[in-house]
Amino acid sequence: MTTFWLLAPIMVIAALGLLFAKKAVHAALCLAVVMISLAILYAVQNAPFLFVVQIIVYTGAIMMLFLFVLMLVGVESSDAVKETIRGQRFVATVIGLIFGITAVLAIGQTVTGSVKGLNAANTNGNPYGLAQLLFGKYVLAFEFTSALLITAAVGAMVLAHKELLVPRQTQAEIAARRMREYAESGRHPGPLPTPGVFARHNAVDTPALLPDGTPLESSIASSIVARGQQRDGFDDDIDKVVEQLDDVEGTDK
Repeated sequence: MTTFWLLAPIMVIAALGLLFAKKAVHAALCLAVVMISLAILYAVQNAPFLFVVQIIVYTGAIMMLFLFVLMLVGVESSDAVKETIRGQRFVATVIGLIFGITAVLAIGQTVTGSVKGLNAANTNGNPYGLAQLLFGKYVLAFEFTSALLITAAVGAMVLAHKELLVPRQTQAEIAARRMREYAESGRHPGPLPTPGVFARHNAVDTPALLPDGTPLESSIASSIVARGQQRDGFDDDIDKVVEQLDDVEGTDK
């Protein structure tokens, strides 16, 4: 009981943060807090199987996957208000209300009705008792839950889909376009040069140096240049290298 009263306020605050957070990454972190707290409550209720599944599968795998996707891809506020399918917000609202009413009724019946004790349910072990309920009495609900998860995965794919305004280019067309750009503007048709080549520091923020010692700006990723994180002061570095070579030659003599 003490654990519940300690974790309940944290879960409520994290749930409110999930609803009112302006950034998707912050909302995902709040959801991770709720999941970890729920796993601890499972452990307190003598449900080690659910505790491990909640930590490894939901918090450790699925939730972190969502978080990494949000961090790598990014979600802008302008993209959040665009509907790729007409009427999807109305359908999502109706389904959400149905799910909420069902959850409230199920929880109400569980709280007010007679519930079988945990000791009797875990007589042969928690995994055995859970498997007996899932694949016995509640097998139909378990199958519906599986279908719901598959539907959620397909829905995520549909929401992330973007329609192509122009036909997709083939490899031959891409190669021809690159060669045409090379003939017109001198843009190299191959991949960009690797950063750090022939430079003092082999790092992504260090541009490659041309034979005359000048840095090659195209060797730095555009995202680093936009953030102003590229490394400067190469003329001083070149002068230091020349001085070191002169000192070495003078020592040899």
